Amino acid sequence: MISAAQIAASTGAKLTTAQTWLNALSDAMADFDINTPARQAAFLAQIGHESGGLVAVVENLNYGAAGLLATFGSRFTPATAQHYARKPENIANHVYALRNGNGPESSGDGWNYRGRGPIQLTGLRNYAVARDRLRKLHGTDVPDFVSHPEAVEQPEWGAACAAMYWQGNGCNALADLGNIDAITRAINGPAMAGKEERRALWVKAKATLGVK
Repeated sequence: MISAAQIAASTGAKLTTAQTWLNALSDAMADFDINTPARQAAFLAQIGHESGGLVAVVENLNYGAAGLLATFGSRFTPATAQHYARKPENIANHVYALRNGNGPESSGDGWNYRGRGPIQLTGLRNYAVARDRLRKLHGTDVPDFVSHPEAVEQPEWGAACAAMYWQGNGCNALADLGNIDAITRAINGPAMAGKEERRALWVKAKATLGVK
């Protein structure tokens, strides 16, 4: 049984925050075979980075023009970056349009299904898959994340969605191999944002959980 102190050390969270997430993360890891110290260390390190220590459970898209160009590259020109700067809803609808099951920019899907939960679940398709897979485990007690995407911000469902996404993308096997960079790629894509910070958290998580 993992402890709140171990979660705090492995994710960079405050102890009080880790205590809030303890039961949800413990249940989610059990449901999705994150059941060895090596798997738990890698999982906790990654969600710790993604959520800023289990605090940032909804994506912050309040970018300035320079941030848009640095983060999203070819999706903006200097002129369009100036147009979208500091307009989070418009930014989400633009950058996530026609991706992961989302409709066009005008649909609002980019904003509705922006990153949520400790792994930053993103996109209409991923919200629908999470709902359907979790309902197979827990029945209709699971909210309809498509109609109520904000439910993924709650510890119970955010942790479950994160663990489901982790298992579904082969991260348990990668954790068994100790391949933290491949896990980062599976979660964050080719950009691999925060690669060094994720690795540093992983090293600390392994020490905390006794992984050689």
